[in-house]
Amino acid sequence: MTEITVGALQLAFTNDIDANIARVSGMVREAAARGAQVVLPPELFEGEYFCRVEDEGLFANAKPTHEHKAVLAMQKLAEELRIHIPTSFFEADGPHHYNSLAMIGPDGKVAGVYRKSHIPDGPGYEEKFYFRPGNTGFKVWDGPAQANGAKLGVGVCWDQWYPETARAMMLMGAEVLFYPTAIGSEPHDQSLDTARLWRRAMVGHAVSNVVPVVAANRVGTEHGQTFYGTSFITDERGDILAELGREEEGVITATIDLDRVKRHRAAFGFFRDRRPELYGRLVQDI
Repeated sequence: MTEITVGALQLAFTNDIDANIARVSGMVREAAARGAQVVLPPELFEGEYFCRVEDEGLFANAKPTHEHKAVLAMQKLAEELRIHIPTSFFEADGPHHYNSLAMIGPDGKVAGVYRKSHIPDGPGYEEKFYFRPGNTGFKVWDGPAQANGAKLGVGVCWDQWYPETARAMMLMGAEVLFYPTAIGSEPHDQSLDTARLWRRAMVGHAVSNVVPVVAANRVGTEHGQTFYGTSFITDERGDILAELGREEEGVITATIDLDRVKRHRAAFGFFRDRRPELYGRLVQDI
């Protein structure tokens, strides 16, 4: 039996990057102590979710991968604990800026960088002001050696709403999907609570791809915008294995039998019965 133990973190953040890194590091250690081989912090944990406003001064916080404090700290920690840490960060690449994720392996090295493909733009989530659409394409990475290098697929926040993202990563060989997130209240409509929609979308990916899903969100209120947490881990059936509430901070972990998942995926036949020749409409921008 091939097993993988995964973890997700949920916490609130301030604009003190060093304090945020220290708190995330403590939770990563806790998850690793529980046996987690891959630990997922929330999106852009370097600070408050700054995309609620358009402020050109905030571009100064973007750094190249090899200079970003969050990436450097997680590299050191991953090497010490011998785990994988998918690390979200605000990336500067020359004149360009991206909402990026560095996949850091147990050797402390960055195995690769994924740049968020889908960039939202709306009240409280004005990301198009800051980020170019990613130019890396979707990515999967080799996971823990103890899990026979199980392939890890990661989409970032808004990516998690798109079934195309999940399916593309599955076709690339992903065996577990991870989604770091920063999502909460909608400033334009205080009556709109997307928490249940957010979860249903990802549970749908789990079911239609027969794959475990790990989602990590933040909590707390930042300048009137409240992040609703509800981070979770689901199995390949869409059943919740571990979860956190709307306000609590903490660590969740779950152990998944990847051999069982593989059998279930084959038995459902979703990939056997695909009809790619009928899907051309999906890639026509009309």
